[in-house]
Amino acid sequence: MGIFSKMKKLGHEQLVFCQDRGAGLKAIIGIHNTTLGPALGGCRMLPYATEDEALMDVLLLSRGMTYKSGASGDSFGGGKVVIVGDPKTDKSEKMFRALGRYVESLGGRFVTGTDVGTVPEDFIISNAETDWVVALPEEYGGSGDSSILTAFGTYRGIQACARHKWGSTDLKGKSIAVQGLGKVGFNLIKHLIHAGADVTGADVSENAVERVRSEFTIDVVGPDEIYDVKCDVFSPNALGAVIDSNTIDRVSCSIVAGAANNQLAVPSFARVLADRGILYAPDYVINAGGLIQVADELYGFNYDRAHKKVAGIYDTLLRIFARAESDGITTAEAADLLVEERLAKIVGLKSVYLPDEDHME
Repeated sequence: MGIFSKMKKLGHEQLVFCQDRGAGLKAIIGIHNTTLGPALGGCRMLPYATEDEALMDVLLLSRGMTYKSGASGDSFGGGKVVIVGDPKTDKSEKMFRALGRYVESLGGRFVTGTDVGTVPEDFIISNAETDWVVALPEEYGGSGDSSILTAFGTYRGIQACARHKWGSTDLKGKSIAVQGLGKVGFNLIKHLIHAGADVTGADVSENAVERVRSEFTIDVVGPDEIYDVKCDVFSPNALGAVIDSNTIDRVSCSIVAGAANNQLAVPSFARVLADRGILYAPDYVINAGGLIQVADELYGFNYDRAHKKVAGIYDTLLRIFARAESDGITTAEAADLLVEERLAKIVGLKSVYLPDEDHME
């Protein structure tokens, strides 16, 4: 399938291929949909084995950002940029200044920041060439650590699941298996312990495990054993595709709700979970706290405003769960419909003529 066919199939507006030989930059910017506003999405840097692999990653990731932005309630579209290279050895000041100039050339159609393989310091460099970067450190005018609000949004999402499943947001005595004890998992556990939940955790990193153990009294099991823990809530907060053909029958819970991206290895597993009576919180809805935070930087970051928006994840999920029940569809399908219907309404609004859109004086 050719590039234009792939773009048509996934609904993309624009791809920008960026190369600066002197800087060693090879990057692709994907702009999926700008119906709601400028495309927003992080910058991923990986040593992709092939150009096709990099292309498919940016296409799928940018499409995913359209849905995450749309579900968050903010007025941003979906985009992403991938850099082909090893983040441990190939980074340079010149590379990220060059990337900044390419982002600037889009005139605000695309806003980027950190993702896998990049760090805020990379975008301090890019910020010298463009204003269209977010997720900067606080001392550079950014909003700082996004894991705090991501974890808060995930906690509110778990409360929404509890309300829908059991009629109450009270998590006291509920057993919750937290997979992934990094920044988001650690901050999530703070909320869960405070709420009186019984937490079991797992992580491949011994340092992460020890940090959690030094702060909280929780049970810890091996990374693979977490799937076999009988619990009320299974909360994936690390890698994606953790619900796959090898694990879906092992998970023994009433709710799957966590901050990890792309938790289901294939979309059809949403139906498998539903048929087993397991309530699934669509990942791009429940984990939108970080996106909401960095997007707020474009307004001039205000923590209270961002916190209030993130708290709204609770209400969004309740609407999705109600839609899924009323239409007899999965929660994943209901979340997609929520976004697609919002986009359709705004597309209709854009039929209203505005002189400035034609740059008329």
